Amino acid sequence: MKTRRLGRNGPVVSAVGLGCMGMSQSYGQPDEAGGVATIHRALDLGVTFLDTADIYGPFTNEKLVGGAIHGRRGEVFLATKCGFVPGVDGRPGNVDGSPEHIRAACDASLQRLGVDTIDLYYLHRVDPRTPIEESVRAMAGLVDKGKVRYLGLSEVSAKTLHRAQAVHPITAVQSEYSLWTRDPETGVLPACRELGVGFVPFSPLGRGFFSGTVRTLEGLPADDFVEGSLDSSKGR
Repeated sequence: MKTRRLGRNGPVVSAVGLGCMGMSQSYGQPDEAGGVATIHRALDLGVTFLDTADIYGPFTNEKLVGGAIHGRRGEVFLATKCGFVPGVDGRPGNVDGSPEHIRAACDASLQRLGVDTIDLYYLHRVDPRTPIEESVRAMAGLVDKGKVRYLGLSEVSAKTLHRAQAVHPITAVQSEYSLWTRDPETGVLPACRELGVGFVPFSPLGRGFFSGTVRTLEGLPADDFVEGSLDSSKGR
């Protein structure tokens, strides 16, 4: 397995990461046993970079990942996220980037994951009601307490990244990026290069579309993320 350094001064991780969201939601019926087996196989193949979030499930994916890496924590660079608050249907509802929420969410994630430290802690989305400086300052406090090693942001603008970097070093930015999603090229990628921040693309295979496994919408439930992605791609 090839490796990459996240940013100018960040950690070294596997060049291929494993996003675990689909093991608990969004792509068909969740299969916990299959998810655990997939994580174990990925670790056996040299994948070290695992990605989850508190909102996935919600809350169930962190438990799945935590159980899967039990006894193998030393092989894993573990990333999770905070910021989304589930709505009444369990899907992401409001965004809460307040310091109080971030601190409480981190403690809850540590418990669900069964670990003492989160390697990379992302703010999943920017809270328009909370200045990014306040959110990052709270996350930096988690680093000071040893609960988190590195900080990340998800789906932010170049301007927001600059503001966040002025408060505490940002190790990684995560955004959707694939052959049909090129938005980061116009601002975020140049900002990452300028600041020495790593860039982590999610859905690089277009939610399976570019893997060749998705050839028709027939049989997919209406709320499947693949169907939503194919529909939204028509205007790109």
